[in-house]
Amino acid sequence: MKISTKGRYALRMMVDIAENQVNGYVTLKDVAVRQGISKKYLEQIALHLSQAGMLRAVRGYQGGYMLSRPAEEYSVHAILQAVEGSMVPVSCLEDVPNTCERCNRCKTLPVWTGLEKLIFGYLSAISLQDVVDGRINVPAAD
Repeated sequence: MKISTKGRYALRMMVDIAENQVNGYVTLKDVAVRQGISKKYLEQIALHLSQAGMLRAVRGYQGGYMLSRPAEEYSVHAILQAVEGSMVPVSCLEDVPNTCERCNRCKTLPVWTGLEKLIFGYLSAISLQDVVDGRINVPAAD
């Protein structure tokens, strides 16, 4: 599984908004300047995050974006899923229950199911506030 630029930028945008919304709404223009990301691209990402209920938007002068809830209530997994869609490592895990014709005899399915659980568990355990505060424990490689 590979996180796209959209997913990486969504997380950076959410961190930026969380850090800068203390003075009210944060403009995408300001986020774009601080993060070195196109404002146009941020608009697309903000739309996904707004539709997912993660951002509140206000138009006009003094407008911009603000988190809908406190940063500790957002997991990195939820943010990525809002812009990336499914986070499963292989397509046969898209449907629950699994509709793959081979799932009952596939010897590799447990590999992908285990990987999905690891990805979900790791990304769900990290809150947006953890990222803002730099409190991320990276598992040691064996």
